[in-house]
Amino acid sequence: MKSGKMLLGLLSGAAAGAAIGLLFAPKKGVETRKAITKTGDDYLEGARKNFNEFSDSLSHKVDALKSKTKAGLTSSKSEKKVNEAKAEIHEMKAS
Repeated sequence: MKSGKMLLGLLSGAAAGAAIGLLFAPKKGVETRKAITKTGDDYLEGARKNFNEFSDSLSHKVDALKSKTKAGLTSSKSEKKVNEAKAEIHEMKAS
């Protein structure tokens, strides 16, 4: 969680710095607005990507927890082994 906050802070700082740099650059207004729009779009795309990765990781962790819980509750040894294997797979995907 700490690395996610750090990454978000770095991306926010980079976007703010780029926007300020563009505002003070000696370009025509049209060029500056296009550059700001492109930078904003790039930032939003990066945020969407990070959110999707976080969501997928969280989903895998929940699935692993469900599989571990099922493994603890099942009476059949084969079912237990299958659920433990599923939990391990989800844990590897979450990492």
